[in-house]
Amino acid sequence: MKRITLYFCFLFVLWAGSGFAQNNEAKVDSLMNLMTLEEKIGQTVMYGGGWSVTGPTTKTDYVKYIKAGSVGAMLNVYTAKATRDLQKTAVENTRLGIPLLFGYDVIHGHRTIFPINLGLAASWDINLIEQTSRIAAEEASAEGLHWTFAPMLDIARDPRWGRISEGSGEDVYLASVMAKAYVRGFQGDDLSKNNTILATAKHFVGYGAAQAGRDYHTVNMGEGELRNVYLPPFKAAVDAGVETFMTAFNELNGVPSTGDKFIFRDILRGEWGFEGFVVSDYTAINELIPHGFAKDSTDAARLAMLAGTDMDMMGHVYRKHLKELITDGKIDVNLVNESSRKILLAKFKLGLFDDPYRYSDEKRQTETIYKPEFLKVARESAAASSVLLKNDNKSLPLDRTKTIALIGPLAKDDYHINGNWGGAGDRQGKSISVFEGLQDYLKANQILYAKGCDILSDDESGFEEAIAAAKKADVVVLVMGEDHGMSGEAASRTNLKIPGLQPKLIQKIREAVPNKKIVLVLMNGRPLNLSDEVDQVDAILEAWFPGSMGGSGIADLLYGAYNPSGKLTVTFPRNVGQVPIYYNMKNTGRPIPESNPTEDYKSNYIDAPNTPLFVFGHGLSYTSFEYSDFKLSSESIGFEDTLTASVTVSNTGDVDGHEIVQLYIHDKVGSVTRPVKELKGFEKIWLKKGERQTVSFTITAEDLKFYNNSMQFTVEPGAFEIAIAPSSDFKFEHGFILN
Repeated sequence: MKRITLYFCFLFVLWAGSGFAQNNEAKVDSLMNLMTLEEKIGQTVMYGGGWSVTGPTTKTDYVKYIKAGSVGAMLNVYTAKATRDLQKTAVENTRLGIPLLFGYDVIHGHRTIFPINLGLAASWDINLIEQTSRIAAEEASAEGLHWTFAPMLDIARDPRWGRISEGSGEDVYLASVMAKAYVRGFQGDDLSKNNTILATAKHFVGYGAAQAGRDYHTVNMGEGELRNVYLPPFKAAVDAGVETFMTAFNELNGVPSTGDKFIFRDILRGEWGFEGFVVSDYTAINELIPHGFAKDSTDAARLAMLAGTDMDMMGHVYRKHLKELITDGKIDVNLVNESSRKILLAKFKLGLFDDPYRYSDEKRQTETIYKPEFLKVARESAAASSVLLKNDNKSLPLDRTKTIALIGPLAKDDYHINGNWGGAGDRQGKSISVFEGLQDYLKANQILYAKGCDILSDDESGFEEAIAAAKKADVVVLVMGEDHGMSGEAASRTNLKIPGLQPKLIQKIREAVPNKKIVLVLMNGRPLNLSDEVDQVDAILEAWFPGSMGGSGIADLLYGAYNPSGKLTVTFPRNVGQVPIYYNMKNTGRPIPESNPTEDYKSNYIDAPNTPLFVFGHGLSYTSFEYSDFKLSSESIGFEDTLTASVTVSNTGDVDGHEIVQLYIHDKVGSVTRPVKELKGFEKIWLKKGERQTVSFTITAEDLKFYNNSMQFTVEPGAFEIAIAPSSDFKFEHGFILN
């Protein structure tokens, strides 16, 4: 009881100092005046509760350190009861009773799991991104969490890198728009509400450009590429009010991110004015040693603090070494004061000093998680995120009167379907498999199921049963892909083929039923090499890992209850030898001429086309759309003018549907070379069959800016090409002059 009394006495002193109406900054100042150096250092320390394994295993007696006031935040602890119990330890067993922050990887859902982020991006639906993030925040906050380590804003152009699954793809503009939507969804419009959580912009910066697509590997790039490609989504997150940043595991041009003053002190805080706090990734401060940047853990703590890393996740180095570094004069005490202050400010914004237990309400938890309306959104998002890559001869949608052979290791799966970073979702209990989803549409005797093979196995004993089912059925539906651990962190692959015996099973089924329609449903976390399968099947539906209601969402697509509308936000290569491949490349001095594509001594391969298998922006529908009547408000604009580009989009098919209309621009000549095309806008529209709509975009000089060789963010006069198209696969036919 003494601890409780002391805590409330502290609150009284804190509030009485300058009145109940004082702002959060003043409250933090009052508290800092009461804190010892050890207590300030404690705020910079994060330990894990072990509920999930999200990094190298480290055993820590975190309860002992919490009681000592040496911990400011916890990760991998959730549920209202568990967080309340630990919060009680911090509040009632320490001198000042400062509450803990509880963080967790709420990446694409907490309990209700939505499609992986690469899939959500393929919806091109900003409102959906914000809505799914808001639901994730509702559930996470109801289980005592205050903070998510999301969104991941790394531009990723190499599908070998497993964490491509966790971001929005290869495009700068799209990723920047998505960044703002994620931040708004997680943080809401008022952090003092108990259904909001702090968002984290990660990983700062360049992590998606790791050499050879190998996780944690080296990154080297010029400052121009850094500023034009990899930094903009993070700047967008700052503009949206993101509260925290996370360091990256990679080094950038010889300096590991966690110790890089240039990106954190100069750019993030200096140029952009970011005022929140920076947390290291899991043991990333310690890893300055094997990087060859720090000589020991004391040196690592010094370098990270000097760089601007405010909180040490799981590394022990701040708790062990910051005081001695200050005593020895190797870092200024004000650096620790600044870091502690930023972390405390976040706690005040969340209202944790008003009520440390406000997020740990078991009744609210029971009422919130897996709400029917949340599951409804999960079902809709699974459908909206899926991309119809191929649909020859209108193979989809399926006829509900026909029998199907449902084949593949993921056909009855309710475990891998949630994908990597599946949060606290119940993989085997709440998730709906494709088999279960089809039961909404078909009678039991219409589904002939055969697993066929495992995802990773050399056992062909199930082939015979699968082929027999294919012969008996009217149509074949294959559900294949990766397991959830084959993409995500530490899951880089050099082979982009569908793994295991699955490709061989596809081939054998096609040979056995050469005249039957075969539909391939894919679940995976990255672009795959489908160069063989694209010729063996009639339709391909890329469903990614679709989440808790994935099976129902896929069934809705297969039977036409939902018209496919997703489009790729990442390029699918023909083979791994084309990687990295992305739509907004540079032209080179020897581009392949359209008039003579086989001309020698050009920038081409001798064994494959330059073009990908499926381009950025590609995605089919059960209806058809026609673009016509392109118009520009002017053929010449000044630096202060606005240009309007418009096109008429008509639904010329027989089904109502969504179309994602995309605006592209090409800066033809610059002081530094510019990409052959750049996405600068998009709009997702709904058209009933026979309906048409005029879609307009506005362009200003601000939209045309880039960083030049002097690292000035500027726009240069000259000629620009412009197009409004259904994908990045088009030729420019229109242009304008900026003068």
